[in-house]
Amino acid sequence: MTVHPHLQPYVDAWTHSIEAVSELVLPLTEGEWNRATPCPGWSVRDVVSHIIGIETEMLGDPRPIHTLPRDLRHVVDEFTRYMEVQVDVRRHHTAPEMTSELEYTVIRRARQIRNEKRDPSTLVRGPLGEQVTLELATRLRAFDVWIHEQDLRTALGVPGNLDSPGAHVARDLLLAGLPKVVAKKAGAPAGTAVVLDVNGPLEFMRTVRVDAEGRGTMDGTPSLGPAVTLVTDWETYMRLAAGRVRPQAVADRLKVEGDQELADAILRHFAVTP
Repeated sequence: MTVHPHLQPYVDAWTHSIEAVSELVLPLTEGEWNRATPCPGWSVRDVVSHIIGIETEMLGDPRPIHTLPRDLRHVVDEFTRYMEVQVDVRRHHTAPEMTSELEYTVIRRARQIRNEKRDPSTLVRGPLGEQVTLELATRLRAFDVWIHEQDLRTALGVPGNLDSPGAHVARDLLLAGLPKVVAKKAGAPAGTAVVLDVNGPLEFMRTVRVDAEGRGTMDGTPSLGPAVTLVTDWETYMRLAAGRVRPQAVADRLKVEGDQELADAILRHFAVTP
């Protein structure tokens, strides 16, 4: 173990997922690189381009100077515009070009991480150019690569790794956004309790409670007589919380008990990622 113990779980998760991504795309034909993924407007090639692009920025490489086409409907704001540059610049790269750049980038990043000696609280450049702690940056990379691994698996029809180290990182990060969804975005009144019951490869139960000031908190203890109970499987929860699918599309995999109006409001705002 060469990195700080606080970073090691995220490094392990990133390594597991980035290697899975490499294995997934290495044998693909040119046509398979063009398959649509759950990310709006992005193909398999585009998702891999995004992964490569962010990893090169974490390495300190300069961002490409590139003008985006004006007809990209999924580019709707500054965030999506920023993310699209690394994607669009690779849009016409061949399969060998993509796999070789991915392999080279992973080698460089693995070496960088292996030699990381800084404290986890050190401020570094984050994925959007902002200043974040090294620990948060490492955690976000583990999360992002695992989510995009799942995007690729969905597009290619190769399910797997729903209980991998990256899945555990994603669970904790997605759950962290749930109190705000319930208390602020869905407007659950003070004194409300909402239970989330998730089964499958990752099983967990969480209760969000809204206090007298309207703030949401979360714990692992069950609630007696909650206003709403949402029951679903881990894959569906992950896809909803990551904004990959709308509630209507997975209604058959969602069980709702209690206040239907509040449940609908929660599900409308369920996505916690940009």
